[in-house]
Amino acid sequence: MMCEVMPTISEGDPLGPPQGSEADADFEQLMVNMLDERDKLLDTLRETRETLSVTQSRLQEALRERDQLQRQLNSALPQVRTRPRGEQEPMPRCVRAVGCSDLGFSPEFWEDRLGGWW
Repeated sequence: MMCEVMPTISEGDPLGPPQGSEADADFEQLMVNMLDERDKLLDTLRETRETLSVTQSRLQEALRERDQLQRQLNSALPQVRTRPRGEQEPMPRCVRAVGCSDLGFSPEFWEDRLGGWW
């Protein structure tokens, strides 16, 4: 088994902490870096908010379009009427006119085949 050995990380400058203007320059560079990072994060936040706003607008538009299409579909399709339990539909006109016995089939045959759609 092989292990990778990571280099040691020194906890401080071997020559000691920076003195005077060098410390100020390091601190100034650190502040500039932090402000740059903050600006990048703020730009990302602004872009993300804009994207969210556009996405929400598109969602609202899609929902309105869906509702409109649903209304069109509901108005174009025939509404299925359900009958209360126990209520029977009358026999189809063609069956009443000819008669089940004339065709050689019982009323149950027509009930099974037509399933109430007459």
